[in-house]
Amino acid sequence: QVQLVESGGGLVQAGDSLSLSCSVSGRTSSNYVMGWFRQAPGKEREFVAVISYSGKSTDYADSVKGRFTISRDNVKKTVYLQMKSLKTEETAVYYCAGKSGDARPRGPQGYAYWGQGTQVTVSS
Repeated sequence: QVQLVESGGGLVQAGDSLSLSCSVSGRTSSNYVMGWFRQAPGKEREFVAVISYSGKSTDYADSVKGRFTISRDNVKKTVYLQMKSLKTEETAVYYCAGKSGDARPRGPQGYAYWGQGTQVTVSS
């Protein structure tokens, strides 16, 4: 079983930066992809970013490109999401997700493991 635990959420002002972390534990495959999603109240869970096991391949939602950076440290078994120039509309619960294999899907249904989420609130 794989466990994911997010941390780093909080209350920030529009334009601020914030970094999230996701700690991975349990029996992971030798090659697992990690992603970040977010879900605002009353909205569907949406893709934010994904990173390959090596860290060499990443993909971002158009809305966050150039402002968010996903990275990982496989020794620490931690995935990060650095967020800059945050907007009020990005207030949401942010989830990390994991899956085995090389594919880097944007759909949440492609991921087998999920964290409990961390709240990010961006005030004006």
